Amino acid sequence: MIRRPFDSTASFLNEGYAFVSSRCDTWDTDLFTTRLFLQPTTFIRGEEAAGLFYEGNRFTREAAVPPSVQHLLQDKGSVQALDGVEHHRRKQAFLSLMGEDAMSGLGEIFDEEWAETLETRPGPRRIVLHDFARDVLTRTACRWAGVPLEATDVRKLSSELGMMIDHVAKAGPANWYAQWRRRGTETWAASLIEKVRQGALSPAPGSALFVFAHHTDSAGQELSAEVAAVELINILRPIAAVARFIVFAAVALVHHPRWRDTFASGDETDLEPFVQEVRRFYPFFPAVPGRVREPFNWRGHRFDEGDRVILDLYGTCHDRRLWTDPNSFQPERFRGFSWDEHPNTLIAQGAGRHSANHRCPGEWSTVEILKRAVRLLVSSGLDVPTQDLSIPLNQFPALPRSGFVFHYSGRPGSDI
Repeated sequence: MIRRPFDSTASFLNEGYAFVSSRCDTWDTDLFTTRLFLQPTTFIRGEEAAGLFYEGNRFTREAAVPPSVQHLLQDKGSVQALDGVEHHRRKQAFLSLMGEDAMSGLGEIFDEEWAETLETRPGPRRIVLHDFARDVLTRTACRWAGVPLEATDVRKLSSELGMMIDHVAKAGPANWYAQWRRRGTETWAASLIEKVRQGALSPAPGSALFVFAHHTDSAGQELSAEVAAVELINILRPIAAVARFIVFAAVALVHHPRWRDTFASGDETDLEPFVQEVRRFYPFFPAVPGRVREPFNWRGHRFDEGDRVILDLYGTCHDRRLWTDPNSFQPERFRGFSWDEHPNTLIAQGAGRHSANHRCPGEWSTVEILKRAVRLLVSSGLDVPTQDLSIPLNQFPALPRSGFVFHYSGRPGSDI
């Protein structure tokens, strides 16, 4: 078991997404223990590690995430903070929203909102894709979740959802301000839950707002309005977060123009493999933490109750044992790919199986939106000027330095 150095906080912040894998590769190991912010931490990486972390109920998310992160991303009472029967019951509510028809409906709304948002910005215009996509996705998420747009300050909500993501790894005033803004978002969402329960608002049955307003725990009790609001936000925020993947897809189309040309020609045979490779190749969230529930041994290491363990998501998605030439963008590798057959390899949004553990059910919506976004990017009148598309791996979460700027001409049909 490798234990060095005493504290790795500075190295972690400096190296970012590459921190864990660089050490695993150097030391020829899939786990090592050090300290992070002076707290003993074991890092693990790889397919077997992902299965260990997500399967078998060995870990809990409770007390694993720093409060500054938890309060922005999940907050207390959310599905990610639950275990056992209560987690399974709550997770089923999320899974009920992710059927094939629901995903098609989400995609159709996204197409409509993309087109409408462009129409309100007559060309030629300079547009930062990340900001544009997040606004489109916020409107999309609200409509799909049953949140009435006419009763929502969408621009404000888009900003607040963005802060939950952009400031999650920041400390001090920026994080505090984002948490304060989130409190306002939760108050707004709780008011929607109350209106549904009072009959003043009637979202479509099966929509997220309807489901969480009426969801009950294992004792048959309705969720508090505050917890139901948190879960509604846990639908809206991840959809808004897909803006980063849309930017990464646009970067891939610029850096690998043969795929742009292929899709523009109408050949979408490899559209889903392209989207999956975007999710594997580019940096989304770097890792996920947990606390050991009960003692066990793995790879000669003793994991004691309460130990903090961090699974390297990015490193597993770039593990040379799993992916041939992992630092090369190759959508072909995902032809015929099956999550059921490989639940612990493509883990950009978690590992395991959606119905059995904490794997994010939002993967389906991410894939659906990304396929449509790629189609829109290659068919719209876009002009991509010279800019800095490099992606710093020591920023959490990562994004191209330019945010991806394009010029919208207002003339559909041009190449990107």
